[in-house]
Amino acid sequence: MSVLLQKIIARDHRLAAFRHYELLVHAYVVLLLVSNLMGPKPTQFGPFIFSGAQLLFPITYIFGDVFTEVYGYGGARRAIWIAFLANLLMGFFALFMVWLPAAPAWPKENQRAFQIVFGTAARGILASLAAFWIGEFVNSYVMARMKLWTGGRWLWTRTVGSTVAGQAVDSLVVTFGLFAFTLPVKTILVMVGSGYLFKVLYEVAATPVTYAIVAYLKREEGVDVYDQGTNFSPFVKDA
Repeated sequence: MSVLLQKIIARDHRLAAFRHYELLVHAYVVLLLVSNLMGPKPTQFGPFIFSGAQLLFPITYIFGDVFTEVYGYGGARRAIWIAFLANLLMGFFALFMVWLPAAPAWPKENQRAFQIVFGTAARGILASLAAFWIGEFVNSYVMARMKLWTGGRWLWTRTVGSTVAGQAVDSLVVTFGLFAFTLPVKTILVMVGSGYLFKVLYEVAATPVTYAIVAYLKREEGVDVYDQGTNFSPFVKDA
């Protein structure tokens, strides 16, 4: 298993030639971790109910679109695995620190607050791991396939289409994972619908920004990858 993960996240020699790829991966990981820490708190605007993660997490799909469009499915696959493993590590240490007994001088109310924040965040991280992993790979797969189908034209159809598919999976899994047995099912379904609609509209609104970032990176990196003949398994690193 460890050998498999090393092969998956190892820096591809083709990616090593790009100036901006690693910086984008770092920003992508930080954004994911922050969104998970904010996830447990629901907020409401009119009839719509969102979790904290739903306000930040859609940006990760923009990153996923950029990775796939510019660097190809292989570049997106590596970024997804690195972010997944970072998320898993944070979840483990959150659970571990909540489990450790507090020092006698540590006020009990502080321990309760710590447990509320990081104990719940750990549940959110565990729920989001499956949602993130499946949703991001669905997003990247659809994006790469649609690029081949469209011959690289109509970027907006790929960014929106991939988000429609990926976020449908993510919204269902992560929202039920976070709030099952703590909120009524009706409320959870409203959150799923609200969050899904919000994420898709978010992607549509961000399309001009995505266009600008993609154009800049393609120009600066001198690359525009088409995944012809790519093995789309999440577990296989192309040679």
